Amino acid sequence: QVQLVESGGGSVQVGGSLKLSCVGSGFTFGDYCMGWFRKGPAKERVRVALIDAGGAAGYADSVKGRFTVSRDNAYNTLYLQMDRLNAEDTDMYYCALGAGRYCMGQYDFWGQGTQVTVSS
Repeated sequence: QVQLVESGGGSVQVGGSLKLSCVGSGFTFGDYCMGWFRKGPAKERVRVALIDAGGAAGYADSVKGRFTVSRDNAYNTLYLQMDRLNAEDTDMYYCALGAGRYCMGQYDFWGQGTQVTVSS
């Protein structure tokens, strides 16, 4: 069955960096869009960064220039490099599996989440 396991969250000071990882199993990792989401203030899941099967990436405006999404298909791993963190980035972050090669807005499988806390 599909499993997504995130790691790498933690506590960091404003201006610091973290790198999140998500290891996928139970599917052909390289064939799918993958994404990072955050829980959001209204407990909805908010898109942070997406990367399709070809490696094309997209970002929320709030993280452009600070976060970088990447994938290593040989290791079935999705990454989110988070730089210049600020307090507003504090949240639970989730990895998600898209429905196909391209990121079309449907995500059927989610990881358990990893907490990022940024303090001043």
